[in-house]
Amino acid sequence: MKVIIFGATGSVGRLAVKQMLADGHQVTAFARWPEKLAIRADALTLQAGDAMDPQAVSEAVKGHDAVVVTLGAGTSRKSVIRSRGTMNVIQAMHEHGVRRLICQSTLGAHESWGNLNFFWKRIMFGMLLKPVFKDHELQEQLVRASGLDWTIVRPSAFTDGPALGTFKEDFPATERRLSLKIARADLAGFLSRQLREKRYLGRAVGISN
Repeated sequence: MKVIIFGATGSVGRLAVKQMLADGHQVTAFARWPEKLAIRADALTLQAGDAMDPQAVSEAVKGHDAVVVTLGAGTSRKSVIRSRGTMNVIQAMHEHGVRRLICQSTLGAHESWGNLNFFWKRIMFGMLLKPVFKDHELQEQLVRASGLDWTIVRPSAFTDGPALGTFKEDFPATERRLSLKIARADLAGFLSRQLREKRYLGRAVGISN
């Protein structure tokens, strides 16, 4: 499958690029400075561009079979790159007839709020990361209304280290027996899995240890 990843140089995006290449896909890495990826492969194309630029996004999406969004804003707490960038992606997909969209969001968004503990509800998403959280929720609303073949992936807080494969997935909003942590490598593997599976088509799914 020919897939383009937006946010390819982020901490999750770069692992997703690596995993999707390992799984046999042709991958286009879209980022402002894709050369920072430090990955080279015959099946990898580096595409420089800004996700906030509709024209650049449109030109990049053309000719792909699927789109993966792992957009992030680094340490910025006020960026709207997730929602605006995703809107540009959705418009480009409609323009070029690309149907499959896999979008990374966050656990706690919308109905998954019940999975969080006091710390995440009141301190992190309630105060420190409130604008970031709201942008994720808007991003999800845009994806749900897109009319595309979408899957929203909601990971808990990231950890480093190798993939463990022991995480829980597709748990109800009432599930509280979670560590609220997951390895970035496990998330990357889960994102790649969605390219060949249809189990979560048209659904938002949480993943966490």
